[in-house]
Amino acid sequence: MQAILALEDGRIFLGQGHGAPGECQGEVVFNTSLTGYQEIATDPSYAGQIVVLTNPQIGNYGTNHADNEAAKPYIEGLIVREFSAISSNWRSEQVTDEYMERYSVPVLAEIDTRALVRHLRTHGVMRGVVSTTETNPEALVARARSIRRMDGTDLARVVSTKSVYHFDELDSRNQSGDPLLPAARSGPGAKQYNVVAYDFGIKQNILRMLTREGCRVTVVPAETPAADVLALKPDGVFLSNGPGDPEPVSYAVKSIQSLMGRVPVFGICLGHQLCGLALGGRTYKLKFGHHGGNHPVRNNLTGKVEITAHNHNFAVDPDSISSSEVELTHVDLNDQTLEGLRHRTLPLFSVQYHPEAAPGPHDSHYLFRDFRNLMEEWKG
Repeated sequence: MQAILALEDGRIFLGQGHGAPGECQGEVVFNTSLTGYQEIATDPSYAGQIVVLTNPQIGNYGTNHADNEAAKPYIEGLIVREFSAISSNWRSEQVTDEYMERYSVPVLAEIDTRALVRHLRTHGVMRGVVSTTETNPEALVARARSIRRMDGTDLARVVSTKSVYHFDELDSRNQSGDPLLPAARSGPGAKQYNVVAYDFGIKQNILRMLTREGCRVTVVPAETPAADVLALKPDGVFLSNGPGDPEPVSYAVKSIQSLMGRVPVFGICLGHQLCGLALGGRTYKLKFGHHGGNHPVRNNLTGKVEITAHNHNFAVDPDSISSSEVELTHVDLNDQTLEGLRHRTLPLFSVQYHPEAAPGPHDSHYLFRDFRNLMEEWKG
């Protein structure tokens, strides 16, 4: 079936439709990861977005239950160059076309994704519509222009869990014993840490990484007050990734300010941006965001360069952070954006990128051990 992508600036791409027939709309972004399309599709941080994958061959190794980062895909739609009708991998449980149709995700294929990505890099991310039902490009362009902008939109409360739940080594989603995943490093008889994780769109591999460091995790909704979190007597508080603009998530900023100095805090992605706001900083939207598993980040504390996984559209302005209170720990070597910070006297640190790396490289797994060490020091 024929499918059309219409961007708000009037640019049109014609291709073939796969997955679920119909129409989707959202902000169009591109991801440069070579593998991991299922993890990308199920990352809640992509809520409200249509994802263009730059790797030309997608779907060829199928899908499986173990690679889900959430219970369902959160992308609005998927755009690829070649979409495989078959899967060839011993782990595959369902071909990707059927998986996308099952979860009502439209897929646009057989377009020049290189031209589309260059267009987005030049002009910035923009709103778009993918449709297999509407054949009038002008009508689709008008729809694209009517989509609510990501700026000023709080999506964390939309994707967050509605109720508290627990995650530990006994949870089936932890995939204990999987030879493809790193074994728990806490060891028998090691201390266990009670971590409360704010769910702004949390990925399951973050929960697995925390568990592998000996943490029992209590996941709470995004709007949980700090007093309720402290009542759980946590050894540490984790602030998750998530979609949308951090500035409207003012309730989380208020909670972080109430938690600072009372318990160790570790933030990732949106959690990092919220830490920046809680410390009096500002955030801004990037031209086309960072999405991929190949971004070089320098650790200013060690001088080492980590190849890291990214998925964010906003960043913290380093000039808005007080250098007397906060140390800037990581910087992106592609565009010099701030990638990490830590408070000089309080037990709080955060990174913009994704150290759980699903998909992505494993260079930054050490940050979960750093969080464990911080909790151990604070606990005495």
